[in-house]
Amino acid sequence: MSAAVARFDTRAWILFAAMALLWGMPYLFIKQAVDSYTPASVVAGRTLIAALLLLPFALRQKALRPAFGKIGWVLAFGAIEMAGPFLLLGHAEQTLPSGLTGLLVATVPLFAAVIAVLGGDRAVLRPSRMIGLALGFAGVAVIVAGPGLAVGGTAGLLALGEVLLVAVCYATAPFIVAHKLKGIPALGTITISLAAVGLFYLPIALFTQHEVPTMESTAALVALAVLCTAVAFMVFFALIARVGPVRAPLFTYVNPVVAILLGVVILGEQITLGLIIGFPLVILGCWLAATGGTFRPRKQAVIGGDLPPIPPG
Repeated sequence: MSAAVARFDTRAWILFAAMALLWGMPYLFIKQAVDSYTPASVVAGRTLIAALLLLPFALRQKALRPAFGKIGWVLAFGAIEMAGPFLLLGHAEQTLPSGLTGLLVATVPLFAAVIAVLGGDRAVLRPSRMIGLALGFAGVAVIVAGPGLAVGGTAGLLALGEVLLVAVCYATAPFIVAHKLKGIPALGTITISLAAVGLFYLPIALFTQHEVPTMESTAALVALAVLCTAVAFMVFFALIARVGPVRAPLFTYVNPVVAILLGVVILGEQITLGLIIGFPLVILGCWLAATGGTFRPRKQAVIGGDLPPIPPG
């Protein structure tokens, strides 16, 4: 990679800031969308709109044919990366604050490190990374047990479990790409996955959507599909081209900050003591677990070499 591509110049910082915002916003839009759309309707609308927007780019780059050649694994990736997580997030955000949801999803590197250890990767057992795992999961425990977190009683605990399951799915999907879809264009994989997930959920959405959606929820759903899915992926690809796949995902450590701030400012969500204490523990723990304490995370931490380690909500 040339020095021109590898460095963080002005354009790279603009792309970096755009990604921090674009993938910090989904939790706000999901929260607004599920106010009058069912979770299945949100998933169907988001994925189908995004697939239609990305399709011309995938066709122009001839990215679809290679992905169809591995259609079984592409669909498996879509199920673990999108179909399950998107529905779980929508259901969870009917109960949980959007900022808290965004922070809990940021635990993906912690679960990815655990999966890597179970898969025989001994590099994760380095002291700095083990400290990161301990800090990160301690932060999650503080947040879950903290004051003000018993949101909705049993429903709140279920929602917390759903979001943590999302993090596990997001941590698992990269291994499918790395081992089964290596060399397949990312844009083709994403476009086909989005379309397949959208078509799967469309009849479920039509069957479950009994309420007439509000304009606010509809605007949030469109923004989720256009900005946080289609546009975000295109900007992410541009950032990768600018700084490379190793440093491009560093913006994911800023996403939870954006999610929490948007929840507080726009939705009036409260910042609890548990969140104040647990937030820095989770972010520091994730950074240590993923990078070992450096600003050059291992290339394997990036999904398939060019996909994000923490997807857009």
